[in-house]
Amino acid sequence: MYKKVAGTKDILPDECFYWQRIEQLSRDVFFVYNFKEIRTPIIEDASLFTRSLGDTAEIVQKQMFLINNKEDIYAMRPEGTAAIVRSYIENNLDKTTGFAKLYYLGPMFRLERPQKGRLRQFHHIGCEVIGLTGPDIDVEVISLADTLLKAFSITGYQIKINSLGCGKDKKELSAVLKKGLEPKVSQLCEDCQDRFNRNVLRILDCKNETCQRIVEELDIGDKYLCPDCKDHFVKVRDGLDALGVQYEVSPYLVRGLDYYTRTVFEIKHCGLGAQDAIGAGGRYDNLVGQLGGPELGSIGFAFGVERLMLVSGHKSPVDGSKLVYVISLGDEAKKLNLKLISDIRKAGIPCDTDYENKSLKASMRKANDIKAKFVLIIGDNELKQGVVSIKNMADSTQKEVSVNNLINELLRS
Repeated sequence: MYKKVAGTKDILPDECFYWQRIEQLSRDVFFVYNFKEIRTPIIEDASLFTRSLGDTAEIVQKQMFLINNKEDIYAMRPEGTAAIVRSYIENNLDKTTGFAKLYYLGPMFRLERPQKGRLRQFHHIGCEVIGLTGPDIDVEVISLADTLLKAFSITGYQIKINSLGCGKDKKELSAVLKKGLEPKVSQLCEDCQDRFNRNVLRILDCKNETCQRIVEELDIGDKYLCPDCKDHFVKVRDGLDALGVQYEVSPYLVRGLDYYTRTVFEIKHCGLGAQDAIGAGGRYDNLVGQLGGPELGSIGFAFGVERLMLVSGHKSPVDGSKLVYVISLGDEAKKLNLKLISDIRKAGIPCDTDYENKSLKASMRKANDIKAKFVLIIGDNELKQGVVSIKNMADSTQKEVSVNNLINELLRS
């Protein structure tokens, strides 16, 4: 018997409803924020991610699914930002639309050890704003993430924010870290000892408790930030305060990718254990230029859909059951059944019937199992009178409605 590949998951029919609800709610929220959807290929040139994420990033070093095709090396996308920036440049969106607000939904791939909330094929809902450098768009993007979580009916999350500063500030932060950590390198975990020489900023992203404690003892604060970056971050915080978005400044928060500058943020949820991030993002003001486009400020974020599912408990914000289930008793009733089902579906009402010739009792049990809203019963008596019996499955009330008035009755209910 074949089994699914380790680190992948079948999304079964009973779960798909919740996926569809989250996707639709996302589209609704992005719509009111005036974002437009973009879809990029699942495979990209592998060098796109090496260039954008940094060759010391854990994703690049350990987690990319690579496809060798003669002279070419492709990668199954591990994240969405680089691919969208590539598309923005390649399709000359800077010339046709300029400032762009884009969102995306789809699968990502990372070759890592599967665990709770961390799969090899996972799904992101995210957005990117390309073409602006001011703090107001940072406020909008973070508040958008907060709005999405509220739309998903998710509670108990914490938004943590920080500023990495500009390119010069990041170099200053690296120097401060190197100086402070040098006497304690031997106490760091093996990975962080390697990071100390390759990219010391990555030590801030380490989940090892000893490494975190050593970093916190340095008391870095924001002394590495230049006046412009300090002012930018103050305005971001002021904007979030004005909107009533709850957040916490986390001075040791960095993102594990090289392209981030200035504002970064992470959204955590205690319901996930050690892997507690349900979403994250930040500003990347140099990436468009680095990938061959114009120098444009940009910011974005992504949510992990599987992690959203874990913390939401598969709770749907609305009742999704509108199904009408038709039960026909006898050959003559079955003839009317076909036409009736077709008319109901044409009216945009979901409808199904018993194709297994079950008894009335068994058919009613089936309707209950699939959570039908109404059951329509057509037998000899109903045929003679030109009516259909409608049973409301929620309150067990039942009434007769003429066949000619059936669609209007269902639409009103």
